[in-house]
Amino acid sequence: MKNIILLFFISFVLMVSCSKDDLPKDNDTQINDKAAMIVGYLPYYQFALSDKIEYCKLTHLNLAFANPDSHGNIIMESVTEIVSDAKKANPKIIICISLAGGALTNEQATNWSNLIDISANRPAFIANIINYVINNNLDGVDVDLEWNHVTSGYSDFVIELGAGLKTQGKLITAAFPQARYSNVTDAALEVFDVINIMSYDATGPWLPSFPGQHSSLNFSKVGISFWNNTVGIPAERLTLGVPFYGYNFVNSTTAHSVTYNQMVRDDINNAALDQVGTTFYNGILTIKYKVNLAYDRGIGGIMIWELGQDSFDEYSLLKTIHNEYTTLGVKTSGLCGNN
Repeated sequence: MKNIILLFFISFVLMVSCSKDDLPKDNDTQINDKAAMIVGYLPYYQFALSDKIEYCKLTHLNLAFANPDSHGNIIMESVTEIVSDAKKANPKIIICISLAGGALTNEQATNWSNLIDISANRPAFIANIINYVINNNLDGVDVDLEWNHVTSGYSDFVIELGAGLKTQGKLITAAFPQARYSNVTDAALEVFDVINIMSYDATGPWLPSFPGQHSSLNFSKVGISFWNNTVGIPAERLTLGVPFYGYNFVNSTTAHSVTYNQMVRDDINNAALDQVGTTFYNGILTIKYKVNLAYDRGIGGIMIWELGQDSFDEYSLLKTIHNEYTTLGVKTSGLCGNN
């Protein structure tokens, strides 16, 4: 999910402050029906944490990442137990398989290009994806091809996949950064039921000489404005992505990722902060501000990368999102005190 950001994102690094003055005003446009999505990604390498995740506080769960082999067969760790756990705790949760991801191997990238850029290969590949969804009791597909992996056949693939999924009553969503790829057409964008804005990674290990907040409130405002106002996607079809991780800028040549869970384990007081020394992340207060930003801008909800990085205690960021929407009178899952 974390991706290599184009150099024009450097300018956003300067927008690192997140103060109470940035909190949206009460007279901004609000979600008319007072309902919102809480979309959580869970990568396969975090499946062992399933018993710690409060599925009752999610509306959507994206299981990441599945990729095709050269013949278009879907390769993914078994999702059977996760689907069972999630639907037992939350019978109405919507579960999608998330395809691709931001860190493809050369082999995976080649497979994707061959399968979607060559039109004759798409029907069988799409049939494999739809069969995977049906066979695993899933509700849809999330497409997370990123940057140079969004190749010439991307839009035709999305349109054809979307048509096939719709005949089965299934969902199709996508994750995009705060930019639009040149190979993404208007027709392809119209196919997606939900677009998750990856409003993070404004800086990171690829730019260690530019330390700062990789996911400030201002950066989120820019992302919402771009997709809603510039591209023209209706607010209710967008979610605002928030990170459960950050980056430690050790020096001008070295930066590495840290999880929110690690920050809280180091010191519970870190839960209320956004910066500790040279480490920048989103704490409880900033996550609350972002929920309010999404609410006041009429955005359809919050997206999380990723659930396994949370602190599974009273300092949980998922709990923060759930409680803040509940306080605002917004229905999300309708469970765990949210009505």
